[in-house]
Amino acid sequence: YLQISGGLQTLVYMQQEDSWDRDLLLDPAWEKQQRKTFTAWCNSHLRKAGTQIDNIEEDFRDGLKLMLLLEVISGERLAKPERGKMRVHKISNVNKALDFIAGKGVKLVSIGAEEIVDGNAKMTLGMIWTIILRFAIQDISVEETSAKEGLLLWCQRKTAPYKNVNIQNFHISWKDGLGFCALIHRHRPELIDYGKLRKDDPMTNLNTAFEVAEKYLDIPKMLDAEDIVNTLRPDEKAVMTYVSCYYHAFSGKQKAETAANRICKVLAVNQENEQLMEDYEKLASDLLEWIRRTVPWLENRAPENTMQAMQQKLEDFRDYRRQHKPPKVQEKCQLEINFNTLQTKLRLSNRPAFMPSEGKMVSDISNAWGGLEGAEKGYEEWLLNEIRRLERLDHLAEKFRQKAAIHEAWTHGKEEMLQHRDYETASLSEIKALLKKHEAFESDLAAHQDRVEQIAAIAQELNELDYYDSPSVNARCQRICDQWDGLGNMTQKRSEALQRTEKLLETIDQLYLEFAKRAAPFNNWMEGAMEDLQDTFIVHTIEEIQGLSTAHEQFKATLPEADKERQAILGIHNEIAKIVQTYHVNIAGSNPYTAIDPQEVNAKWDKVRQLVPQRDQALIEEHARQQNNERLRRQFANQANVIGPWIQTKMEEIGRISIEMHGTLEDQLTHLRQYEKNIVNYKPKIDQLEGDHQLIQEALIFDNKHTNYTMEHIRVGWEQLLTTIARTINEIENQILTRDAKGISQEQMNEFRASFNHFDRRTGMMDAEDYKTCLISMGYSLGEAEFSRIMSIVDPNRMGVVTFQAFIDFMSRETADTDTADQVMASFKVLAGDKSYILADELRRELPPDQAEYCIARMAPYTGPDGAPGALDYMSFSTALYGESDL
Repeated sequence: YLQISGGLQTLVYMQQEDSWDRDLLLDPAWEKQQRKTFTAWCNSHLRKAGTQIDNIEEDFRDGLKLMLLLEVISGERLAKPERGKMRVHKISNVNKALDFIAGKGVKLVSIGAEEIVDGNAKMTLGMIWTIILRFAIQDISVEETSAKEGLLLWCQRKTAPYKNVNIQNFHISWKDGLGFCALIHRHRPELIDYGKLRKDDPMTNLNTAFEVAEKYLDIPKMLDAEDIVNTLRPDEKAVMTYVSCYYHAFSGKQKAETAANRICKVLAVNQENEQLMEDYEKLASDLLEWIRRTVPWLENRAPENTMQAMQQKLEDFRDYRRQHKPPKVQEKCQLEINFNTLQTKLRLSNRPAFMPSEGKMVSDISNAWGGLEGAEKGYEEWLLNEIRRLERLDHLAEKFRQKAAIHEAWTHGKEEMLQHRDYETASLSEIKALLKKHEAFESDLAAHQDRVEQIAAIAQELNELDYYDSPSVNARCQRICDQWDGLGNMTQKRSEALQRTEKLLETIDQLYLEFAKRAAPFNNWMEGAMEDLQDTFIVHTIEEIQGLSTAHEQFKATLPEADKERQAILGIHNEIAKIVQTYHVNIAGSNPYTAIDPQEVNAKWDKVRQLVPQRDQALIEEHARQQNNERLRRQFANQANVIGPWIQTKMEEIGRISIEMHGTLEDQLTHLRQYEKNIVNYKPKIDQLEGDHQLIQEALIFDNKHTNYTMEHIRVGWEQLLTTIARTINEIENQILTRDAKGISQEQMNEFRASFNHFDRRTGMMDAEDYKTCLISMGYSLGEAEFSRIMSIVDPNRMGVVTFQAFIDFMSRETADTDTADQVMASFKVLAGDKSYILADELRRELPPDQAEYCIARMAPYTGPDGAPGALDYMSFSTALYGESDL
């Protein structure tokens, strides 16, 4: 058990491996190896004082050579030794040596002077091992590891390029001898032809290494090849002692290795940053190109002529919102995150800030995105309005065609009838009949005036709504109007002709006349009723369909009275037939006053009765459809009224998490990532709402009084929520990166956050005045010039605000321990052997292949007066890495 105190590193060797205070015998093979190795190690130092030992447990018993050994390896003088030969004098000298060891921070447990004086082999070997640990191994440090681990890492680093060498420990890894040969060849390649060595010849390898080390490196032979090869597991302490001699022999090379490590670290950072810059440029270019292609499509508001074409446009827009835009929202967020991470890494490595190519700044991306959303705004509303307009146009066009067809059917043959000159050869009774018939026609013509006006009004509305087939509608309407004017003129002429002849003829039978007068309006009523019952309708609410149903019920209530009128009209005709039958009146042809006969009245009445239940069914179906629409409205509203407040609540909670100080940054990051997971798990509810929204649009529902949330509100809120949680997580990650790189403790980070939150107006940043007040509260004495200097650091883009990331960068940058351009330049100078230039072969020898080629490709030729052929300028390269201002 060995413990080093007094401000030094504490080394504790576990009892089962390195304890010297237990009553167990050493392995005979190990004890033999330790005796030889420790004796050789002691003699390598004692010979500097002109002496040596032959038997390690015997020659240290009087304490004199032990004290001399400590003076040689420490360079210090010990207390004057006792020269007597008695046991007490020997114990005194050994105690002086042990006290000196203890004074170096080594605590010896279970090792006393009496055991050394008595020649206890186990205790003597244990004491020498503690001396070796303290003065030969403890101070070895490689990449923040020390002592045994540092020595092992040094061996692994030096032998890594050699095949068949895999150093994992200080026992069996060295049995084939290639490890020793590799260490020698790495530092003195001219001493060993490594390519001729074979892994299956360990004796040759070991003897070669031991002989070369003793002859050329002044490392005494401390091990026997036979003992190592023939021992299942060589003694770890013996091997470690011998290997430590190699380390100290080659320690002069350590400075160059440190310099190479520093350069490798700097180059790796630069390569990583360059890759991040290339990734940013590509992602920015792709996103801007997508925006450039998409904006003209969203800005195109040219209407289509058909409902199907406009519905296809609406479906294309839904695909854009569901499939095409969400990934781009994530890309935009990731682009901002990558930019912030890159700038943070550049600041932490003292590199100049990254300036994207012209037009690819984050602000440029945001402006382009704003243009995209500006083009997108109102596009869906325009599509729905256009669909509603086309629906209205289709309805009006169908209504126009129905009314025009009915009117044209009514006018069919009317011109021929009005132009017929039958009155010239008619008898008196026939003339009277023709006159009355014409009066009935005039009544019918007047009744059709409203229909013609309705047709013209519908055509006018279609023109005002820009109906795509307006020319054909206008042409048909014009034909109807022209025909109507012609009918009016012909009616007037025929009326005048009949009136001139009326005086010559007798009055027509009053019964015929009465039938005609009552049958005509009733027939017109039935035609109007049939037209109304077959009239198409379009409604959007339950109230509208209920209004139509009420009107229809009122109409049905008039049917009994109408049936009475029909019976009365038929009664007149029956009376005529009775009179004709009773008085044997000779009647040629039908009623001269009207073309309406009882059969036609009955047929149209039956048609009306048939159309009534059909109209009932149509209204019932429409009422069911409106009820379903109302269900869809409520279904969407119920979800939207939950999702909308949930999104707002999550936004507020994320804001509180980002500014409150609960636990470490890792705790906050874990909390935020759990929030992000919960938010992502909520996505199916958004998708379900999208499905309900699509059902509403497919049902052509244009309003919803049950909620103030639209699908667009939910979409925008959801996208903002995803972006906010991603940005907040990135901010915490950058704070962790800054904290770790700058060596900021959690307490300091909490203090920085508390100060920032005190002056932050809950916006995540401070303006210049608040920041100045914050600095003064923290003890800064600020003049205008000094504050301007600080603002140029924390707000290089002159936005007038200070983020928390910029705040902690400034608070920690003065004490940060980072690589600088001077340090990198000094490291290159070490590799170059103090020359003002460096050669390509020197870079390839000291650096890993990829980083050596990276430097060679980027270093300019050296132009100084003392340059050698192929010399490279490492000074200008260091300047380029950090920027001129850092030098």
